[in-house]
Amino acid sequence: MKGNWTCYVLAWLLAVASVAGANAQTGQYPTKPLQIITDSSAGSTPDVALRIVADGLTQSWKQQVLVNNHPGAGGSLAVRLAAAAAPDGYTLYQPVLSTFVSLRPPAPNVPVHVPQDFLPIGFVAENPMFIAVAPSLGISTLPELIARAKKAPGEITYATTGVGRLTHLTGELLQREAGIKLLLVPYTGGPSHAVTDVATGRVAMMIEGYSGVAGAARSGSIKLIAVASAKRLAEFPDVPTVAETIPGFQATGWAVLVAPIGTPEAIIDKISEDLRKVTLDPELQRKLAPLGSYTNPMSAAETTAFVHKQQQTWQPILDEIAKNQR
Repeated sequence: MKGNWTCYVLAWLLAVASVAGANAQTGQYPTKPLQIITDSSAGSTPDVALRIVADGLTQSWKQQVLVNNHPGAGGSLAVRLAAAAAPDGYTLYQPVLSTFVSLRPPAPNVPVHVPQDFLPIGFVAENPMFIAVAPSLGISTLPELIARAKKAPGEITYATTGVGRLTHLTGELLQREAGIKLLLVPYTGGPSHAVTDVATGRVAMMIEGYSGVAGAARSGSIKLIAVASAKRLAEFPDVPTVAETIPGFQATGWAVLVAPIGTPEAIIDKISEDLRKVTLDPELQRKLAPLGSYTNPMSAAETTAFVHKQQQTWQPILDEIAKNQR
């Protein structure tokens, strides 16, 4: 009887210790400011959406959530910084689609794989790609653009925010599906320079998320002719989908939140649940929608499955680009 009682006490103490350990890991997390590292340039579509979500987390946690931009080196600079951070929940990382889907040979430490390289937390935002043209091009619709490109293969230039980024992949997919040939003009450092060159007619067209072209589109400096969403967006009812011309066409950028390997599961769960609550907030969604960004809350497991599916979806386009570069 005494032995049974001793076992019972030990089991109870272990249970209490386990709960106490979990509470110690999360505590009143967070108890100090934290940062989210991103490889996106300031002002780019993923950056703008992240800052809105980070502000929501700041209000929820009553602790400042800072966004630190580290673009360059094909995304590997941000990857290295995030991977080397202490796994304590105070440094998180927002990789975007092109960090998971990368041309080969890849930049160092890219593409990223979850959960091998980072622990998934949840979904930040998604943003369909818009196709915009220079007014001087004299084109108002995607069918007109395709017809012009077929008459002059390789003469219509299109701007993207880098080689291998989603803007580039979308352009390659458009060319393949429409049976046309465009001339790639990649830019670095965000979309601002590309927007200027398209507005002045130096470059014929560009592919970008809406927040990257919003000012120019509102002023009429560039003209939106299509969006690569599954259906027309309520905020942009007059912009046709690419799928209305090329059935099934879809290209949407997205960003997720991850943490360094070794971050306690209790903290991952805490952040994941709070991120879900923040991104489900109608007021936050109202802020994102006019910028062409939308929330799609996911659990950590759902985020992993989503990333893996996207990697499989875009791999044929990556293979085709690599083949043409040989």
